Parts: sequence; structure tokens; C-alpha cells
Amino acid sequence: MSKTSRYHSPLHRWARYFAQRLILRSVIFSNVRVTVEGERHVADLDGPFIVVANHSSHLDAPLCITALPYSVTKNVATAVAADYFYSSTWRSMLTSLFFNSYPVERGKSRGKSAGLSVTLLRQGVPLLIFPEGTRSRTGEMADFTPGAAALGRALRVPIVPVALVGAHDAMPPGTFWPKSGRMPVKVLIGKPVRVRPREALADLNARLTARVRAMHTMQTSYVLVTEDDRAESGETGRAENDMPDAQEGIS
Repeated sequence: MSKTSRYHSPLHRWARYFAQRLILRSVIFSNVRVTVEGERHVADLDGPFIVVANHSSHLDAPLCITALPYSVTKNVATAVAADYFYSSTWRSMLTSLFFNSYPVERGKSRGKSAGLSVTLLRQGVPLLIFPEGTRSRTGEMADFTPGAAALGRALRVPIVPVALVGAHDAMPPGTFWPKSGRMPVKVLIGKPVRVRPREALADLNARLTARVRAMHTMQTSYVLVTEDDRAESGETGRAENDMPDAQEGIS
């Protein structure tokens, strides 16, 4: 546990709460106008899980950490690029404090951080992963790489799809602060996706990609589901929910 003791430390959790909910949230919500939708989808979420989101801005991780319900984020560990966020001591310390981060070595299947995602999930620590691997320079969402789907499939943990709308326009790559005027952004929380019996990795990954892309395109977390999805969840309607419960952020 020594390698992962920080992720279980009550002291670090309280320090993160202060950094995330009091400092970071105030900064983010005072610079962009945040709307959150779909919180009911994770109201009963329990145990380890994986949150996946599209990635087009340095706002993405702060939005997920500060706008998702605290019941989701209080223990979540965020996967970050080791070559950037762990390139210096001060940067890794700040990233650890504000995002409870762990390093991922991009383009490598082995390395000092190999297997850390599996270890954390097995220890009950939920993860936040951006499966595109890097930020979109155009705002268009790329297909997901299969890493997050592989974790969910191997450990049979639910995967929560999140679509971030407007973050690219509010703070595109190459900028280091949100644009003035409190531009609108949406954090859309979808219904958790669970692996189906004997489902191939490629099929699960395609489902995740399609779900986030549909939410992002339609700008709502209440997207249509397939017949298989409804049969799996016991639903009979055409949509995941009939009445959205969008919650306006701090104005």
C-alpha cells in the first residue's frame, strides 16, 4: 500500500477538498458559466468506477473535479500525462493536490506507472480518464483509445460517460486562462455503462465513444439508448430519462 497510500489518506482527502471545492471551484465558476446535467445518473454509484470524458481543453479536468457531485469526486484519482505533469517536483505536487493525480506514460505499455490504474481500482479508488489521450486541437472529438474500456472490462466496474461542451471555446489549446465574459460550458453526466457478458473490448470501447459523442453532439445527457441498452437496464422508454434536471452553476 505504500505506493498508493496517498490515495487512501484522510489528511490528503481533506487537503484536496479545500483545494478542489474551495479554491479551484471558485476560480473555475467565476471565469466560466457552468451548467451540470444528469447528476441523477450517478446518485447511487458505489464502489470503484471509471469516469471517461472528451478532452479538448485544460479546463476539462478542473471541470470534472469541481462540477461532478462530490460523492463522485471525493476519492477519484485523475490519470495525467507523466511527461508533462510529472516533469518537475512543483508541478507534480500541485497536480497531486488539486487532482489526486497519478502518472500515465503515454505511448508506453510498460514503465514505472504500469499497472497503477489496475491497482487503484482493485483498492476501491475510482479513476478519471480522458481516453482520447491528448487534447483535441479543433474541438472535434476523436475516437477513444481502448485503455479505459479495457480496465472496465477486465475488472467489471461501471464506466461513467461525461461530455464536456464549450470548454474548447472557453479555453482552447495554446491559452492558459479562460476567455473573458464567462463563456457557457456544460458538464453532461451520462448513465453508467457496464460491460455485457462476452462483450469484445472493441465493442465496449465503441459504445463508450458513441455515448459521449452523442451527448456532446446533442448537448444533453439524456440521449437515446439502443434496444440492448434498455433490455439490460430494464427500461421501456425511448430515452434514458424523460425530464432533464439541469442544474445551473454559480452565476
